[in-house]
Amino acid sequence: MRIALLLGLFFILLNCEDKQSKKNSISQPTTDLQQEEKTNTTVARNKPERVYPQLNDENAMEFFLQYEKDHKENKVRMTTDFGVIDILLFNETKFHRANFIFLTKQNYFNNTQFYRVIDNFMVQAGNSDDRKTARKRRKIGKYLLPKDTKRGFTHERGVISMPSSEIDNPHKLASPYEFFIVQQHGGAHYLDGDYTIFGRVINGMDVVDRIAAVDTDEADWPLKNIFIRKVEILE
Repeated sequence: MRIALLLGLFFILLNCEDKQSKKNSISQPTTDLQQEEKTNTTVARNKPERVYPQLNDENAMEFFLQYEKDHKENKVRMTTDFGVIDILLFNETKFHRANFIFLTKQNYFNNTQFYRVIDNFMVQAGNSDDRKTARKRRKIGKYLLPKDTKRGFTHERGVISMPSSEIDNPHKLASPYEFFIVQQHGGAHYLDGDYTIFGRVINGMDVVDRIAAVDTDEADWPLKNIFIRKVEILE
């Protein structure tokens, strides 16, 4: 009788231990998942939202002075609705080169447009009536770049130059988000000294010519939008 009682007690304890073991094997992954979620939440909370400051007229030049030292890329490819345009950026105009590389890496130019087109003069791009472009600008910052016109470059056909801001701007400070490509045969040398040339087209002037030939409205905006689908760094 005592033996039977002991055997019964033994099986009861064994059954409880087995249930406890199964309970632990099921609940352990849940505990690990909770810990992983907690870790991921902590990492996400500690991750900085941006790795560059919001730019303004006070900090932009200092920012690009350092940026151009760390980012030496000077060739970009622009994929448009009319084809591909390859551009060489000049190292001599370092702030403007650095600005263009920076904006390219921020994907700013993607889905902007050629918004001013004048045949046998130039095609101008980097803006859009899409609100997403305005939001990109607000995130990056509001700033202008100084002229840099004494590097020996002239507004010959195929150069890329930076237009002045639309604000009251007697010193013709450059609007950093926009650019124009001289399409005029023989060049547009009457622009020399007023606008900063910071690169030239090395492949794709036939694309520029096709863009320049489209029909436009009274404000020189193409009747059918022409998008820059993406700009990427080649080297």
